[in-house]
Amino acid sequence: MSGFAVVLSFLLAGYLLQKLSVLPEKTGPLLNKYVVNVAVPAMVLLHVPRLTIDSTLWVPLITPWAMLILSALLVLLLAHFCNWSREVTGALMVVVPLGNTSFLGFPIIESFYGTEGLVYAVLYDQLGSFIGLALYATFVASWYAKDDDRKNYSATQLLLQILRFPPFIALLLATILLFSGSQYPLTIEQIIGSIAATLVPVVMIAVGLQLRLSIPRQDISPFVSSLGIKLILMPLLALSFMLVAGLDGLAVKVSLLEAAMPPMITAGAIAMAAGLRPPLVSAIIGYGVLFSVLSIPAWYWIIETLIG
Repeated sequence: MSGFAVVLSFLLAGYLLQKLSVLPEKTGPLLNKYVVNVAVPAMVLLHVPRLTIDSTLWVPLITPWAMLILSALLVLLLAHFCNWSREVTGALMVVVPLGNTSFLGFPIIESFYGTEGLVYAVLYDQLGSFIGLALYATFVASWYAKDDDRKNYSATQLLLQILRFPPFIALLLATILLFSGSQYPLTIEQIIGSIAATLVPVVMIAVGLQLRLSIPRQDISPFVSSLGIKLILMPLLALSFMLVAGLDGLAVKVSLLEAAMPPMITAGAIAMAAGLRPPLVSAIIGYGVLFSVLSIPAWYWIIETLIG
């Protein structure tokens, strides 16, 4: 829990910097770029080659896709019965199915389960959330976007988007090292480790700098529904499945805690760029992070109590 307190302190520091207007307005997005293009690849290169392959390795690979499909179907069902507009439906279809499994997930998983658990978080994020972001979120945002914001993406463009993504390239290289049994020279490993160590402070300050906490009154229903699905219902369904299937171990615990992460900030940025109810999306992202301060420790306690 002390590690989680450190994570929260960086989040608070970022939020205070935002309120005090100490840094330029675009500092948050710039820090995001550093994290995605430098810190996350370094963390992937450092930890994936240390992965231990066991019988539960498939869990962090399958869980994010199951969560994405189930939550998207539930959003469509609620949109039909609640008569939400196309704009609101599109916004929730982008932000609800994808969790903040890297920016928040990595530092939080490391604080609870150490670097050993972080390896499974990388698999969950890179082979689940990231590909979901590149394929699913991009397509859905384009489909629901206003006509003047609509963009068409070919299969080739989407594939190239994935293959050019620095964390994905790092994942491929790290996987080659894993199966070849090779190791980094000591100096190289120390350099990579130093860069990877910047992930937690930089990403949490970036999140704090971009935190928004205002809720449009007309959007209370989709707002409550989205966070109820993401923070409560989806992790509950994932936990129920793991218990019924009799699964346990570190990979299972990490996958369950990743399933409990709030909506992804990058997915929110895509939804807002497509003109999909930006005030609602901003509120979902902001309060999602805020409420997860309580929900994630609660889910951690439940997971540790019920999963061996």
